[in-house]
Amino acid sequence: MRYSKFKTIAIVAATLGTLAAMPAQAGKTLDGIKARGSVVCGVNTGLAGFGAADSAGKWSGLDVDICRAIAAATLGDPEKIKYVPLNAQQRFTALQSGEVDVLSRNTTFTLTRDASLGLNQTAVTYYDGQGFMVPVKSKIKSAKQLKGQTVCVQSGTTTEKNLTDYSKAAGLGIKPVVFEQLEAAENAYFTGRCIAYTTDASGLASTRNKVAKVPVDHIILPELISKEPLGPMVRRGDDEWFAIIKWVIYGLLEAEEYSITQANVDSLKTSSTDPVVKRILGTSEDTGKLLGLDKEWMARAVKATGNYGEIFERNVGPNSPLGLPRGVNNQWNKGGLMYAFPVR
Repeated sequence: MRYSKFKTIAIVAATLGTLAAMPAQAGKTLDGIKARGSVVCGVNTGLAGFGAADSAGKWSGLDVDICRAIAAATLGDPEKIKYVPLNAQQRFTALQSGEVDVLSRNTTFTLTRDASLGLNQTAVTYYDGQGFMVPVKSKIKSAKQLKGQTVCVQSGTTTEKNLTDYSKAAGLGIKPVVFEQLEAAENAYFTGRCIAYTTDASGLASTRNKVAKVPVDHIILPELISKEPLGPMVRRGDDEWFAIIKWVIYGLLEAEEYSITQANVDSLKTSSTDPVVKRILGTSEDTGKLLGLDKEWMARAVKATGNYGEIFERNVGPNSPLGLPRGVNNQWNKGGLMYAFPVR
């Protein structure tokens, strides 16, 4: 049978459309998670506001809440998580080896990491930048005044490379004092071994709040010397798991944009007439089947953690102990960089 060119194109288009709507197969990572009954999440060894355990062993923080949202979406329970605390040197090896399913640990997305580690960068959960903290008594008001000074920094991080690049470009001759462990770098600064301590600005705020005997005795200088987009990473080779992590994050962002909250998510399932809200909550379309999940995957995630704005405010926002401004981490329509791909 002969087909015209246009008929052939129409058949191919229809076939592709059918394939696009087919339910997704669960990837091997999700299969393993379901068999195990928990998501294994790599987190920080202790960074207040992002990933830290209290005296009772309960984990909290922005990165931890992303893990909880993932567990809620995939397993139906935000508590079905095994947390694996990892330092900067351990984090990538733990993910590459399969020790953890996802790395949600204040990790910067860079070209080198994307191209050389066999890992996928998912979606940004916090836009940060590297800064400096100094004692108020030092009288230092600007990073430019650090010429020839000692600066404590953790090794094996983008922070260490950024410090070297900044010092060289600005002709400052900064003397890095390098430590493998975060806690060692922090303690060295607070005991006066270095005039300054450098890491992401969010980390500086966390350290000042958690470690300093008198937090107001230390100031964070105004300059940011780098761009640090932070977010979860997964292993390459499992596109289904990669998609799930991305879309849980985008779903949390879009939930905030459409005013879906932890408090109103249940009522909106029955009361909302907004097509986007109904789609996110699974009451009009089943987007979950495209990810190998059920239709209420996103509703459960929001119920567990709240939307992105609620996660931010609870862990690091102006009314939290860290007191960080929303700034560039605000929604795109409120002057920020947070822009969710549409859940549709």
